[in-house]
Amino acid sequence: MAIRIKARSGETAEQMLRRFKKLCEKEGLTKDIKKRAYFEKPSERKQRAMRKNQKRVQPAPRGGRR
Repeated sequence: MAIRIKARSGETAEQMLRRFKKLCEKEGLTKDIKKRAYFEKPSERKQRAMRKNQKRVQPAPRGGRR
């Protein structure tokens, strides 16, 4: 999917670039690029997914002092 930005009246290049970066961040594009910057073995990917699922399944610890 291509992200397109049209210049608004009186908008500088820096402002346009900032708006573009915000849209990329919102779409998750920057996170995806960082994730794919280095090769990840399939076994490592599975381990990371398992750790993520375990965190989601475990109940939150009950904090509080008495």
